[in-house]
Amino acid sequence: MELIPLIIQLVSGAVGGNLTGAIFQKISLGTLGNSILGILGGGLGGQLLSMVGISLGGDGSLDLASIIGSVAGAAVGGGALMTIVGFIRSLLSK
Repeated sequence: MELIPLIIQLVSGAVGGNLTGAIFQKISLGTLGNSILGILGGGLGGQLLSMVGISLGGDGSLDLASIIGSVAGAAVGGGALMTIVGFIRSLLSK
């Protein structure tokens, strides 16, 4: 895997995790927790997209459609993982 697509996925995932934490404050894990889960979810989301066939820079090119798809997938993956873990944490704390 090339470095630039991975960096884009991880940063997008962190943004997605923090955005989800800002929207759903009851399940927020704080900036650090949201960022860590967002990074993990962004990496997983990017890998899932590449398995499906939507890859960023797989052939050495970075076209706009691939970048947008990767950013969206990683942000959704980061937000989804943060939501799942935050929801489970809120259920266990009751």
